[in-house]
Amino acid sequence: MQLPIFLPKAMWILGFSRLVTCVATLVLLASPAAADHVTVFAAASLKTAMDEIVPLWEAASGHEAAVSLAGSSLLARQITAGAPADLFISANAAWMDDLEARGAMAEGSRVDLLTGELVLIAPAGSGAVSLEAGALETRLGDDGRLAMALVEAVPAGIYGKAALETLGLWGALSGRVAQADNVRAALALVAAGEAPLGIVYATDAAAEPRVEVVARFPGGSHPDVVYPAALTAGAPEAAADLLRFFQGEAAGDVFGRLGFGRPQ
Repeated sequence: MQLPIFLPKAMWILGFSRLVTCVATLVLLASPAAADHVTVFAAASLKTAMDEIVPLWEAASGHEAAVSLAGSSLLARQITAGAPADLFISANAAWMDDLEARGAMAEGSRVDLLTGELVLIAPAGSGAVSLEAGALETRLGDDGRLAMALVEAVPAGIYGKAALETLGLWGALSGRVAQADNVRAALALVAAGEAPLGIVYATDAAAEPRVEVVARFPGGSHPDVVYPAALTAGAPEAAADLLRFFQGEAAGDVFGRLGFGRPQ
């Protein structure tokens, strides 16, 4: 008859501990990696592009992203105040410059992501108009307003004011400007028929069937429309992956179809 084998208590404890460790390791290996969450602060003019591109990245990466859209000036001030953004896409360089000077952005992460075009819009069916004071005032009528984003803070408004100044139109039109919080809000005023004219980006006009482009501002009349993008200090690796995705072919196809350009 075979006698039972009795192991010392310490050996039983050691064996059980190793078993638990092995089981835990197998469970971790079998479980999918936890998805990271990325918060993107993006200029309001990027709404249509973000609505298309971010889901593509989420499907490809397994991570998640939330996009906050507003005027670049407001977003920059929120980041300065400590808002939990991981990636910022501005509609002009000045606000990104300010954040970099404050040490809010990850060093070396900044790229010029996109370019754009500034246009004059009117409700669909209005017809072309000349970029001359008399012609614009006639189109505005007695009480009409020129819808623009905030001319001292929001990039589209800054570009628009610069263009009107270069063309000698600001003096005649400055008192008739209806300033909106961001470029999409200016677009909405024209789309709703509340303003007979507005200054927005060409990509905004393309996203709204109730408006049409009635004139295009010469490139030399205002600073180049450039969208710089950068990671905030301490952003997770998933945010860097999303920034790379924005620079890639899949995102580029969407940006191009919507009318954005790529910097040379």
